[in-house]
Amino acid sequence: MGLERKMFRGMFAPGELVELRQMCFTPGRVFQPGKYIVGELPDVAFEMGLVERLSPVKGKTAEIQYTETPPETESSPEAES
Repeated sequence: MGLERKMFRGMFAPGELVELRQMCFTPGRVFQPGKYIVGELPDVAFEMGLVERLSPVKGKTAEIQYTETPPETESSPEAES
């Protein structure tokens, strides 16, 4: 008999970033695989074992913060002359 892996939302910090490994269907929404904050996912995703803790980031990339990318600036002919 195999071991069953029980998970629940309380295993993670409320603002922790986790990875949803498979699609999760709920009556109101379909969650695509990807990275989510724990509070964004339904309890069923944790109960079914679809959520994994992200591995810690090492090195200089740990210092990089996620920010929105600035809008692209269009170069106009007047600015080039």
